[in-house]
Amino acid sequence: MQYIETKIAGLWIIAPTIVRDVRGYFAETYKKETFEKQIGKVDFIQDNESMSSFGVLRGLHYQEGDAAQAKLVRVIQGKVWDIAADIRKTSPTFGQFVAVELSEENKLQFFIPRGFAHGFLVLSEQTVFSYKVDNKYDPTSERTINCFDPDLAIPWPFDKSQLLLSEKDKKGIFLKDITK
Repeated sequence: MQYIETKIAGLWIIAPTIVRDVRGYFAETYKKETFEKQIGKVDFIQDNESMSSFGVLRGLHYQEGDAAQAKLVRVIQGKVWDIAADIRKTSPTFGQFVAVELSEENKLQFFIPRGFAHGFLVLSEQTVFSYKVDNKYDPTSERTINCFDPDLAIPWPFDKSQLLLSEKDKKGIFLKDITK
């Protein structure tokens, strides 16, 4: 596996080695020893999976306080434009984001540490999205950053009218309103 640090410290793109032959392919997608050597100790406790259709925008989600989560995300089927935004108020990169295309073809993974809001936009007809987390979900600590926050200025690849958001995501707060 190749570990590629992004412009924001702590965010990593991980490119697994793909072994292909006439039967198909094999890829090692996670190996604790290698992961911890490159990134540090993260105790993943749960794997999650979602399915979404073209134009679905999920996020930008985070959990605050003791419920914060680190995530290791990847696409099993389809393609997404994945975003991680630094929401650590004391960080020199507060309000900056990294975007990466994750797909079943490129097999890239994205590691997002605690202190970041995360979301993705589905670019294919249908996408199956998989992610590991290092903390349990706490609905009382869940927060959403508005995907169209002008302070983030994320250049979404589609017009806003083409995107499908949940009611919760439509009501996301702005960076300036983060309290913790």
